[in-house]
Amino acid sequence: MPFNDLERKRIQNALDNFLAKRRPPPHIRKELDIAYTLTGQSVELLEIRPQWDDPAIIHRRPFAKATYVKVQDCWKVSWMRASLKWQGYEPTPAVPSIDEFLAVVDQDQYGCFWG
Repeated sequence: MPFNDLERKRIQNALDNFLAKRRPPPHIRKELDIAYTLTGQSVELLEIRPQWDDPAIIHRRPFAKATYVKVQDCWKVSWMRASLKWQGYEPTPAVPSIDEFLAVVDQDQYGCFWG
């Protein structure tokens, strides 16, 4: 079941604040940027880059994901492996809020999100 309007707005505000802190400077954003998508019960953080040999082709690659599990009242944290499959993030597999998910991604204890 998708989020209601109030929950969606609170999640979007948290994500907007996170992006304001983590996005590259404006002069670099044509070459590298980050964004998010909010679909159903999941939030994905994306890396946006032009293709190396054809800058007209823009790639949007997800690198972090949180899925809200209502019955457990928690967010499951995942990262995108090189195999392009989502895997649970071992140091912190679940968090109680979207803000804590963003803190986990920001800290990136194992180097899975930011390299």
